[in-house]
Order: sequence, then structure tokens, then C-alpha cells
Amino acid sequence: MIHAMVMTGPKQPLKLRQFSEPALEPGAVLLQTLGSEVCGTDVHLWHGQLAGVPYPIIPGHVSVGRVAAIGGAAADVDGQPLTLGQVVTFLDVYGSCGRCWYCTVAHATTRCPQRKVYGITLSADDGLLGGWGEYIYLRPGVHIMALPDGLPWETFLAAGCGLPTALHAVTLAEIQFGDTVVVQGSGPVGLSAAILAQLRGAGRLIVIGGPELRLDMARALGADAVINIGTTDEATRHAQVRELTGGRGADITIEATGVASAVPEGMRLTRDAGRYVVVGQYTNAGAVPFNPHLDLNQKHLDIRGCWGSDVGHVYRSLQVLARYHTQFPWAQFISERYALSHAQQALEDVAAQRVVKALILP
Repeated sequence: MIHAMVMTGPKQPLKLRQFSEPALEPGAVLLQTLGSEVCGTDVHLWHGQLAGVPYPIIPGHVSVGRVAAIGGAAADVDGQPLTLGQVVTFLDVYGSCGRCWYCTVAHATTRCPQRKVYGITLSADDGLLGGWGEYIYLRPGVHIMALPDGLPWETFLAAGCGLPTALHAVTLAEIQFGDTVVVQGSGPVGLSAAILAQLRGAGRLIVIGGPELRLDMARALGADAVINIGTTDEATRHAQVRELTGGRGADITIEATGVASAVPEGMRLTRDAGRYVVVGQYTNAGAVPFNPHLDLNQKHLDIRGCWGSDVGHVYRSLQVLARYHTQFPWAQFISERYALSHAQQALEDVAAQRVVKALILP
């Protein structure tokens, strides 16, 4: 029997459940789980903040595993045949149709209505479809990527889903050499955005967030200034950013907080004719007011929403990690490693921001 941790419903304790070893369809792959991340999305799932979640689910949407069995033959996204024992990851999004208006005309596969996500919108009643278990069943058609040589799998999980999400946001931000960039949020998405902003040529980097554990990490990554939201109010943060930017505000601001009130604040932190990318609002955190004239139109502000990531973002993230993981300490994001039986504690530690990154190691 195979053990996996199941989230039965919002605000319910996680439960360890047994599963039978699955029979593989042609093209399916069974992974022996090496590790799976715990991220803010898992906290949102536990708090019941995402719509359409088919509880019970096996959480864990970004994972690494060793190929344990293959249903006939399967290949990675490079077209290379998979082999037993190979260490791989996979895009958590499954089932995008490739035929609908969003897939074909808008080229926005993250909005495909057929889209399902491992560890989020696939039920545990349908099998091992999440990473918090001893094995993961990859259905035919799942996008599988081999980890590049020399890239430790724990380093990939340290970056986790935060890196491809940040890569999507930073790409939309179109950072120019010498730009002053403000990153709102010092969780894994914000910290990865801070790294990528530097790789894109940012001249000055300011990270706004907390707690101090995460701000220390931002400093270690190269932030020129950090601002603690726990010891400042909006007016103070605004004044500090203005002082650091010659009175103008940031050329580029990236929101990676998940806090609704951060959005109008970020608009005001950005200079006139600057660019603001909102990536942290993955769940409905409620409405907030802003002044359309003062905060948007008179500022000639360019605002871009960013939802999720696709296979290209994950693939490019692997290449970035392979090249730069020794230059930037992604691996140090990992604060704690937890056995499968301690997944509840891991979830609670992430919810309380006691850690930067938590891993489940089944």
C-alpha cells in the first residue's frame, strides 16, 4: 500500500490515507516522490479560499520524483525518452485542451477552462494526484521535465512554484537595465522576483515585506534596501521609496503579497508612466478602494495582471536555476524539512510565516 496525506476539507486536520498501487495507462508515469513543497497556495486551500476545489485532495503541486514505472513509453518536453530511475519534475497544470479560444487565439493557456492542477483541482478519490505522498501518478500528457545535470533536486524545490510564477511576472514587467524595482512581498515568489529582477539588469532593488527572517533573506539575495511592513505604515513606506528614487517612485513594482491592500499601495509606489505587475492575488482577498484619477490615469500607469505559469515558465526556470543556483542562494530558502507524518506541522508553519520554504520528504 502507498501512503499519502489528504486534505479532507477547509480547516480540517490532514489525514494519512492508504492507496493501492495504480495500474498504469499507456504513456502514464509513476514517480517515487523525493520531495514536495509547501507553499502559500496550500495554506489558501486549507483555509478554503480557492473555488472549485474537489476535496478531498492530496496537496503538493510542485514536486520532484524518481521514475519508478512507465506505462509503455513516455518522453520529457525535450522529446527524450524517460528512463527508470531518472529524477524529474512536471508541470502541475494538466488537461489544457490546446483547442479553445484561450489556448489558440489568446495564447493564454493558464485561462483554459479545461485546465486542472495537481494537488489543487484533482481529487484524491481519483488517485495519487498530488505530491504529499510516497508516489505520484502522472497521467498521459503531463508535461515532464528532467532536472538538468548538476542541479540538486532540493534546490529546485527551494525555488518551487515561486520561481516560475516570478519568472512570468518579471517577464511581463519588461525591466530595463538600470531600472529601480520595488518588490512587494518577501515570500518565495517575491524573493525569486528579487533575484530575477537583478538578472534582468535592475539598477536598484527594494523589497517590502516581513517578517525579519524573510527580509534577511532578501538582503542576502542582493536587495539594496528592505522595508519591514510590521514596523512601518503606508505613508512611511511611500516616503522611504520616494527618498530612494529621487522623489519619483519605482520604475517597476511587482506585487507578490496576496494582500489586497498592497495593490493600491503599489500603484502609489510606482512612478508616473511606470509599470506595475500584480502576481500575488491568486485568491479572492476582497475589494479595496483606489482613486482612478490620482492612482491610475493621471499617473499614466501601466498595470499588468499575471496569473499562474505554464510549461515554458517552468522549463525556463530550470535553465535559470541550472546556470545561477551557485550565484544566488535559492537552496537557503529551505527553513525546514518534514516527514510525511508531520505535514500538518509544515502547513501550520508556512501559514504562520515561521519558515521561508518548507519541504515534505515522504
